[in-house]
Amino acid sequence: MIEVETRQRRKATEQLRFHRGERLLGSPLIEDLKTRHVMVIGLGGVGSWAAEMLVRTGVGTLTAVDFDKICVTNTNRQLHARKGTIGKHKARVMVERMAAINPAANLHAEISFYNEASSANLLDKKPDLILDAIDNLSAKCHLLAQCKERGIPVISSMGAAARLDPTQIRCADLSATHTDPMARSIRKILRKLYGIEEGITCVYSAEPPNAAQSTETPFDHVCVCPAPDGEFRDLHSCDHRNIVLGSVGFVTASFGMAMVAAAVEHFRNEL
Repeated sequence: MIEVETRQRRKATEQLRFHRGERLLGSPLIEDLKTRHVMVIGLGGVGSWAAEMLVRTGVGTLTAVDFDKICVTNTNRQLHARKGTIGKHKARVMVERMAAINPAANLHAEISFYNEASSANLLDKKPDLILDAIDNLSAKCHLLAQCKERGIPVISSMGAAARLDPTQIRCADLSATHTDPMARSIRKILRKLYGIEEGITCVYSAEPPNAAQSTETPFDHVCVCPAPDGEFRDLHSCDHRNIVLGSVGFVTASFGMAMVAAAVEHFRNEL
């Protein structure tokens, strides 16, 4: 009798894990989300929050892609950055964290820098949807072009840095974005290199970027970032950054949440 009650309680626990979302989204959509595979590329101030909220919403399979390690400078805006995680790979820390949220989810960590060389290996996994939170413009545009070519739905984050007002976040086709310098650059690159004018869903801010407010400090040019491993060592470091923009977690996290809202709407429309 005790064993039966234990099994029933365990079954009820699994059923109730997403009950509050199910009450709003409906059972058909929640059951559909359990069958879906979403890939999040870039696990920084936007992507880390998006990845976790996908799992909390009930997505059954998630691949977390990032080559980078957690740095103390990530603390103000990246979900995985806390005491005890500095120097660890973002993808592995996120997968461990998300497994504790939903033990039934299929979670995969890919320690990889998305670019032309790695694209086939990642995209051949055939996710149902990709959330693009890449900072590097060349890599980002290559991903968007590949998604268009392969017919993989994608939701892309534009610039979240230098903004202060999360209420100005919008979701629209790339062709309809405005105010955002990153979106403008991406439109130009995609049009010139890939002949793409529209058909990419974006999350962007209608707020003009704000100028940096802090004065120079003795630590501005001190790099404390953990060195990437082997093949990734020369792809991303303090020496490779022309400018470091200020950013705040309450905006970057809101970008991630807006991306998940767009993802849920995408799957709802497919039902």
